[in-house]
Amino acid sequence: MSEPWRPRRRIGAYGICRDPAGRILLVRGSAQSARPGTWFLPGGGVEHGEHPAAAAIRETAEETGLRAEVTRLVDVTTELVPRPPVLEHTDGVIYELAVTGGTLRPEPDGSSDRAWWLAPEQVAALPVSRFAALALDLPVPEPPELLPPAPPPAAGRGPVRRTGRGQRFAVYGLATDPAERVLLTLIAGGYPGAGRWHLPGGGTDFGEQPRDGLLREITEETGQPGRITRLLDVTHHHNRAELGPEGYPVDWHGVRAIFRVTVPDPTRPRVLDPGGSTAAAGWFTFPELAGLPLTDHTASVLAGGPAALNGGHRG
Repeated sequence: MSEPWRPRRRIGAYGICRDPAGRILLVRGSAQSARPGTWFLPGGGVEHGEHPAAAAIRETAEETGLRAEVTRLVDVTTELVPRPPVLEHTDGVIYELAVTGGTLRPEPDGSSDRAWWLAPEQVAALPVSRFAALALDLPVPEPPELLPPAPPPAAGRGPVRRTGRGQRFAVYGLATDPAERVLLTLIAGGYPGAGRWHLPGGGTDFGEQPRDGLLREITEETGQPGRITRLLDVTHHHNRAELGPEGYPVDWHGVRAIFRVTVPDPTRPRVLDPGGSTAAAGWFTFPELAGLPLTDHTASVLAGGPAALNGGHRG
């Protein structure tokens, strides 16, 4: 893609469905899609204010006619797809789903034209999306060769539509050292939650994988070299009148992936990227957390005390 392109971001949710015989449910891109003939996991875009798990269930029903329920959070990953003149970055949340009813049928007049149960050996012979390849442990397609005319936008809060709405995918880490101290960051003035302590992390850059973005954010906000051990959860936050650096209330929807992170060799935290949303960083024991003003999200993650360090939903 050598012509100028415009970056665009979206959040998607996708489901892995298997039948009792071990076959996998896939849908094929139609002529209306950006990749006709490519096979995908059922799924699609997360609507504004929608939990990704609900989006995976809704999209599966729309594309296949089948009702399903989430049984397990599998992973989060990123895919870049050229849709000239747009280069689309999708942050995808992948779930394992169990079919509970319905009748299999293709999507009527949509971005897919087939919905089939396929044996693993059949799937291996098909052109599949990056999300499907990663989820099903298949060779991952090479990313497209791109020659962007200018650096893509950084994470930040993300674009806010003229209607006063914004949506962002972000990554956060429940990070501890060998003494089981918890690493937290203090939100700077002018940002939602100012003056409260929060899990380190933030928005990913355009084209950046979630895990890479989290390690970068932790380094920038705290100066600590972390190691990600597992995905804990994916949550979302919807505030119809969130006041942030835009200076006016925004109908804001955030999807947040929370990872478990260890810091084997902790040092005194220091903010390496001053002037942003992080004012300070620190290590805290669990007894010390009781006296801190925490964001609601951080308080929820740490509500189980030391037992929270071993929690999570990923199998």
